[in-house]
Amino acid sequence: MMNLSGVLAPLPTPFDEHDEVDLHRLRSALTRWLATPLTGFVILGSNGEAALLDEGESDRVVAAARNVVPAGRTFIVGTGRESTRATVAACTRAATLGADAVLVRTPGFFKAQITADAFVRHYTAVADASPVPVLLYNFTAVTGVTLPVDAVAALALHPNIAGMKESGGDVLRIGDLVAATPDAFALLAGSPSTFHTSLLAGAVGGILAVASVVPDACVRLFELTKAGRQEEARALQQQLLPLAKLLGSTYGVPGLKAALKLVGHDAGWPRPPLIPLDETAISELADALASFQGIEHIAS
Repeated sequence: MMNLSGVLAPLPTPFDEHDEVDLHRLRSALTRWLATPLTGFVILGSNGEAALLDEGESDRVVAAARNVVPAGRTFIVGTGRESTRATVAACTRAATLGADAVLVRTPGFFKAQITADAFVRHYTAVADASPVPVLLYNFTAVTGVTLPVDAVAALALHPNIAGMKESGGDVLRIGDLVAATPDAFALLAGSPSTFHTSLLAGAVGGILAVASVVPDACVRLFELTKAGRQEEARALQQQLLPLAKLLGSTYGVPGLKAALKLVGHDAGWPRPPLIPLDETAISELADALASFQGIEHIAS
């Protein structure tokens, strides 16, 4: 049974200085992430720069990662594409390569035409065809569209749709999604800034970019919240906020890769048109990371 409770890290895709996918860096990084208490990993999500990879590169990344990640750790692959046909094909390939589940972002290029009905038709067709369970993925800041709560409620009844990642920071929406879906439907928070309150609202866990940099702190936050130790959980949530903001809306993927390098974890370069951070930004990240020194072992 696939475990979605806890903290999963959406991993960056390493590229070398020649803009080639660096599978050696990926395997090395995964070996070290496996030494952390993370529930599992998401390959080729938004932080995996999935939109910047071609299909051949994507398959090589999935195959290399699956060879390292053991069966006991949840292994999810991002397979969202703009067309339903391409999404189905990506889900099928990911399943063949060993994905436990697929994370399917909302298509958003033709924003005005992507109605609630279009979403339901798209995800139903994908879930009907996917050999492995499907997770819906709403990330309005990137796609420009929002998966409506009523569409999620309808899709949650599909036997092959296991849950959803909600990357917005609106806790009221998290609560609405929990209320509108069956208990077996796993809602995962994607915003580290509201992870604690999302858990209180009914999320079963999170897929958090910051968890690839400070995994122990993120897992600790989950455990404190579940244990009812809310004062300690809130304090740790506040400690995570500055770093989470820098890795999210401020610097994004280049910030994530720079932060990983600062903790001794080489995830390579961002793929153009994304550009590496300058020294001022790196100094900001170092300051935000300073409060976690001594409690993280990812760089050990």
